[in-house]
Amino acid sequence: MTQFDLTDDQRQIQEMAQKFTADAITPFAAEWDEKHIFPRDTIRQAAELGFGSIYVSEESGGIGLGRLEAALIMEAMAYGCPSTSAFISIHNMASWMIDRFGSDELKAKYLPSLIPMDRIASYCLTEPSSGSDAAALKTRAVRDGDHYVVSGSKAFISGGGENEIYLTMVRTGEDGPKGISALVIEKDMKGVSFGANEKKLGWHSQPTAQVNFDEVQVPVSNRVGAEGEGFRIAMMGLDGGRLNIGACSLGGAQRCLDEAVKYTKERKQFGTAIADFQNTQFMLADMETELQAARQLLYAAAVKVTANAPDKTKFAAMAKRFATDTGSSVVDRALQLHGGYGYLMDYPIERFWRDLRVHSILEGTNQVMRMIVGRELTRQ
Repeated sequence: MTQFDLTDDQRQIQEMAQKFTADAITPFAAEWDEKHIFPRDTIRQAAELGFGSIYVSEESGGIGLGRLEAALIMEAMAYGCPSTSAFISIHNMASWMIDRFGSDELKAKYLPSLIPMDRIASYCLTEPSSGSDAAALKTRAVRDGDHYVVSGSKAFISGGGENEIYLTMVRTGEDGPKGISALVIEKDMKGVSFGANEKKLGWHSQPTAQVNFDEVQVPVSNRVGAEGEGFRIAMMGLDGGRLNIGACSLGGAQRCLDEAVKYTKERKQFGTAIADFQNTQFMLADMETELQAARQLLYAAAVKVTANAPDKTKFAAMAKRFATDTGSSVVDRALQLHGGYGYLMDYPIERFWRDLRVHSILEGTNQVMRMIVGRELTRQ
């Protein structure tokens, strides 16, 4: 990325993701939502393009792209289905953690099946009693020889019960962030069980469930990074995850803005297209301006995360907060411009309205994003 534009390579990546979305996601997304279909075959098609290993290194078999390229891909896929795009983002975060911090043995054990998404990974941090306060997690792993014995529960896990791999943050030591480690736990390990699929407002194309661990024996060799390093790994992963969820909001909002422009040019009231009303044009202008501003901030933050800039976490938090709030606001106004039709499931707007609502909650609530930025400012 130059100071204000994408490179030719980045545009080619964006166009490839846009074509895949137009062919394989957009025509089917409404049915996935209505019937709660998990589109595993489509997700594997995305992996054939490298979208299951976007920032897994080329040495490990991934496509080794940066965070901006990842954001472009997620934004493009969210134009068709934010729920499915976000699901793929979570898999990428878990795969990256294994590649970046795992031993050679661990990488060889899991990445060959994760890269093509033959096996799909979930990320398990949130617990029933610890969400924003992630360092307070209670799931415990007690070392016993060459294994850890893991007991506890994780809540709101995308892919819970469906995915094969669970990259799980556990407590191996003292209270607080320094006592947390990361383990790769498999679905079929004895003692792993799942709650019922949660009944959600949106994100219907992906299952969400509680994951339970009842004295699960996990090899020490399945630890990602050193003991006590889990919280740092989790936070580094969330920098990228926040960018991706912001990108999903941008993609969904762009779709709704495009739909609103099209609809207002066709819909007539008082003998004229409502797009000709000054009030409509002002609404559309504000939606476009705010969306472009959010996009520029998110792209800038993505470049900082790739470069490991000192202020990368602050920028990722700002971008996530601004992009998700803006995305939801744009979609809400697009629904308003559709009038009563926007409220119907015959039109796509209400699906995006439901799907984008959760983006200001997950990967750190937008209130926590403000805390991160505020603390950074007052610490200087």
